[in-house]
Amino acid sequence: MNPSHRATILEVARAAGASKTSVSRYFGSERQRLSGELQRRIAEAARQLGYQPNQLARSLKGGGSRLIGMLVADIRNPFSIAVMHGVEQACREHGLSLLVCNTDNDPAQEREHLALLTAYRVEGLVVNIAGSPDRELKRLIDQGIPLVLLDRELADLGAEMVGLDNALAIDMALDHLQAQGYRELLYVSEPPARASSRQARLNRYQSGCAARHLGGRVHCQPLEDDAALRLAIADFLAAPTDSPKALLCANGKVTLAATRLLQALGARLGDTGLLGIDELDWCALVGPGITTLAQPTDAIGRAAVKCLLARPAHDDPQEATARRHAPTLIARGSTRRPA
Repeated sequence: MNPSHRATILEVARAAGASKTSVSRYFGSERQRLSGELQRRIAEAARQLGYQPNQLARSLKGGGSRLIGMLVADIRNPFSIAVMHGVEQACREHGLSLLVCNTDNDPAQEREHLALLTAYRVEGLVVNIAGSPDRELKRLIDQGIPLVLLDRELADLGAEMVGLDNALAIDMALDHLQAQGYRELLYVSEPPARASSRQARLNRYQSGCAARHLGGRVHCQPLEDDAALRLAIADFLAAPTDSPKALLCANGKVTLAATRLLQALGARLGDTGLLGIDELDWCALVGPGITTLAQPTDAIGRAAVKCLLARPAHDDPQEATARRHAPTLIARGSTRRPA
């Protein structure tokens, strides 16, 4: 075939032994209406012919861009990467493509990326907010663009939220640490001001420690301030008490930072307990293994796309709901005190 020739939808239909309508459905929003065998033939024909649908042309003709936008606060966060995979997989299954923007927790970047994604005529947005873009997001909802908040909520917006059941996660962590004999705890988190999930976890930790009669310290600072975190952990370990001590880390990045400092301070995992929210590959490899609360990131990502396809844009914010997913406790040696 002439390399300058651009394959057409009609040529794909002929090569696949399918109708032009079926090929349009395959590359549109009705892929699920086709049999698995027909989908396979169309995909193979498109691959052999090098066919790529012109999504911009479809959008300009009113056919929709078939693009889903995703805004993440920190693309370096393992949680963001894992959830992104679930979102992408669900998009692919529905004939959608994913366009991702990273804000680096910068509200100004967040506003710019929201404008960019809107310019690309995305058909829905999954947003992990970094600031408080209420006005911008409300404008998108008013334009009829489906919107789902990921992990972090905004009051009075009218958009559904998908994320972890933070209260349940903290309850599970405290119950496990208490059952293992730890009575003095240090909760380590990044600043909660701009993230509702961090604030929810902190609030539950404080009320949960009081209800269980546990000693509950808190350290909330940017992880870049390594000296402050080192001092907080050192002071916690040095505080005189007969009660066993443990650290509870608010997310995977915090768990990594705390693990490094515990090692540097010569603390022995297990004697000093360590439990982190987020399951990461390396957690099973450090010392006796680090106990974690694993988020169902794939299910969260898929649920976000499912919400978008149901077009969750509400005039009344009270109609919006939060879909909270339960974590799984993976107990390892870091919370197994010696007899």
